[in-house]
Amino acid sequence: MIRVLCSLGIFVSFIASATGQGLDDFYKLGPDSLPQEGVPQGEINGPHVIASEAFPGTQHTYWVYVPAQYDSEVPASLMIFQDGQAFINEKGPLRARHVLDNLIHRREIPVMIAVFINPGRMPEQPEANPKEWGDKTSNRPEEYNSLDDRYARVIINELMPELTKSYNIAPEAERHGIGGVSSGAIAAFTVAWERPDQFSKVLSIVGSFTNIRGGHVYPEKVRESEKKPIRVFFQDGRNDLRGTRRGKGKYDPTWDWFLQNVRLVEAMTEKGYDINYCWGIGLHGSAQGGAMLPEMMRWLWRDHGASTDPEDTVERSFNRP
Repeated sequence: MIRVLCSLGIFVSFIASATGQGLDDFYKLGPDSLPQEGVPQGEINGPHVIASEAFPGTQHTYWVYVPAQYDSEVPASLMIFQDGQAFINEKGPLRARHVLDNLIHRREIPVMIAVFINPGRMPEQPEANPKEWGDKTSNRPEEYNSLDDRYARVIINELMPELTKSYNIAPEAERHGIGGVSSGAIAAFTVAWERPDQFSKVLSIVGSFTNIRGGHVYPEKVRESEKKPIRVFFQDGRNDLRGTRRGKGKYDPTWDWFLQNVRLVEAMTEKGYDINYCWGIGLHGSAQGGAMLPEMMRWLWRDHGASTDPEDTVERSFNRP
């Protein structure tokens, strides 16, 4: 396990208390999350819509990011982001497109196809708003927070066959990653937990490993189960939702987002999983996770192959795995 140090948080917490400034305001996007001169921009195509058999009557909207370096003759890696409407928002705190452009250009992550998929909805329901999670206007709570394999079937049986019709995606689980924010994070974890034969890398921002639909039991599930070949990077803030959602102000540890993230990290550490984590001071949102997204992606994909071919320079091929 490797931990990203967040020592700045103690100082920032004191300043925030003294000034009254919002805690999330201290997390700023760096250059890796912004367009950079000379960096080729990938294309985003969509929206595409697929009907769901795992959740009958619903449909999922998604967009596909194709990097400028993609070569259809060379298998690409794959990264899937839940709550796609938030990750694709170029004015929001995540800005995944620019992160992918910059890191792929510098060979810090492999060439990859990325998918931004929205939670399922009935045809008559509106598409999710980039500034909202869509819990009241979509099938998100059932899909993302249920501890079963139905959402994994959406990704593996319904989405991925559509992707492979158009793109050359490497089949190995080691080259497939999945991530999300809040309930989207526990959804990503559950996909990899249920199907480690398909996904080996998980990115979790303020993950809802709480008792929305029993997600607080994951630490016990981890300890009781055989170790699975998955790698996870967790991020959360000490001022995330702290256990008062269920009762009328009465503390319930199963609804304490930060506590449950820490419990899961402890369980996975005891079990010897390849994990990383960073605990900040933020609220339940994407500010810190967005600022950290480049580093989270670098760490998750740190073992992608590095070419030693002297002809393989930045000015030439980007297509080596």
